[in-house]
Amino acid sequence: MELKTIHEGLTVSPQIHAGDMPEIARQGFRAVICNRPDGEAADQPGEAELALAARAAGLEFRYMPVVPGKADQADAAAFAAALRDLPGPVLAFCRTGTRSATLWALSEARDRPLPQILATARMAGYDLSGLSRMLAQGGRAVPAGDELSHAVVIVGAGAAGIAVAASLKARQPDLDVAVIDPADVHYYQPGWTMVGAGIFEPRETARTTGGLIPRGVTWIKAAVVAFEPEKNAVVLEGCRIVTYGRLIVCPGLKLDWHAIPGLAETLGRNGVTSNYRYDLAPYTWQLVQGLTEGRALFTQPPMPIKCAGAPQKAMYLSADHWLRSGRLDRISIEFLNAGGVLFGVKDYVPALMDYVQRYHATLSFFHRLVAIDGPARTATFEIAAPDQPPRTETRAFDMIHVVPPQVAPDFIRVSPLADAAGWVDVDPHTLRHRMFDNVWSLGDAMNAPNAKTAAAARKQAPVVADNIVADLAGRSAVSQYDGYGSCPLTVERGKIVLAEFGYGGALKPSFPRWLLDGTRPSRAAWWLKERILPPVYWQGMLKGREWLAHPDRVTQG
Repeated sequence: MELKTIHEGLTVSPQIHAGDMPEIARQGFRAVICNRPDGEAADQPGEAELALAARAAGLEFRYMPVVPGKADQADAAAFAAALRDLPGPVLAFCRTGTRSATLWALSEARDRPLPQILATARMAGYDLSGLSRMLAQGGRAVPAGDELSHAVVIVGAGAAGIAVAASLKARQPDLDVAVIDPADVHYYQPGWTMVGAGIFEPRETARTTGGLIPRGVTWIKAAVVAFEPEKNAVVLEGCRIVTYGRLIVCPGLKLDWHAIPGLAETLGRNGVTSNYRYDLAPYTWQLVQGLTEGRALFTQPPMPIKCAGAPQKAMYLSADHWLRSGRLDRISIEFLNAGGVLFGVKDYVPALMDYVQRYHATLSFFHRLVAIDGPARTATFEIAAPDQPPRTETRAFDMIHVVPPQVAPDFIRVSPLADAAGWVDVDPHTLRHRMFDNVWSLGDAMNAPNAKTAAAARKQAPVVADNIVADLAGRSAVSQYDGYGSCPLTVERGKIVLAEFGYGGALKPSFPRWLLDGTRPSRAAWWLKERILPPVYWQGMLKGREWLAHPDRVTQG
């Protein structure tokens, strides 16, 4: 028997036989549901034989046959009623288990989010993405028609989505482009580090999404729940369908606050903050100003995360304020990193270590935050150093800056577009999907091994735009991405270590070394971060003006 658990009360399996019933009972099941009609195959045991064997083993038996591909809302309602009525746990089966899993999914469609249903089924080994439309409709049959259609559909109106839309329209003004995103507000997230240090005001980092959508681009203000790449379709909430000729997927990533027990409940109070959220960055600055003595903790989760330098930027700017205000000698600073290095590109580490020593900060590697108790002001870490048994330690704190674990959005992870880790699976140079030729991805949700930064998206947008325009003309890819990413490491107020690098950690400086040496802290880099990059973002990147972002050409071998 191949048993696949859906949840504590329900397991599904392929065809079982009369001789399996004693073992099913021994494993703790109390009831069996048969979803396979008699006579589907010559070697299939009949319902009467199975029912007799089940009762002999002390199991209740229910015969609820479903024709393959014909499960409907009535079948699902009957299945749900059986699960309520029968003693559990229940084992349901059909030829492969798929019909039983489908009945469960349809019965849950009105009460659970679609990505959660698809993820649960996938964990049990069943891909139910083909039911996306029906599940999005609450288990009801999908009405015909009422579909939108565009030549190019972009999922996500963040930095990557708006930038690539603007780049496409700059190349082909008459191109039919639509952007799907439910958010009313668009944020300049690189500015939140500066908000957390009292340098930027929060309002400087926010603008209305509608005001940023490029002229001539249709904004579909809705949330995506599923992809149907075989049908060139995107499923929206309420089961609206958008079909496309070309698809660009760039919804960003998900900050998984709930992955750390106790964190979500205490954010914004009890000394717990994060610059990774618009409403919390001002609280960071409030805590930094108010702390006169005690212990300040700064955490970094396992990679990948957006802007890998941001966790330590918060530490440096906080420590710099305490140093300038004469409080640093009364404040203990610890940086607790789930990884094993301070920064992934070694050329920048010496300059960063100078500041770690200046601020008397303690570096603790292989420390992953696993729980937090806000009222008690304690944080628990799992320590998993190489060649040592894992252990946990609890630290007290007066202030803690937390960076949450980060994953691809739920509707990406359960889609046919995702790789085994849940990210959109692309060629790292052309950014085209490895399986579906009319799909591209950029930004934080795709799986190329680059740093997830706005600077990376700025370089990726022209690559995708070039390659889609070429594809529309019947040509192969013409541009390629070299993995460029940038992380302006704010080591003190007024100085930055400007890390710029590509695939494999290769340095990719934008300026001559005599003008700006990114491996050393400089005021020029700070001026760039504070004064130049915000307008480059708002007036350049999001307008299709590709300053210092021209892509490399594909070399024909």
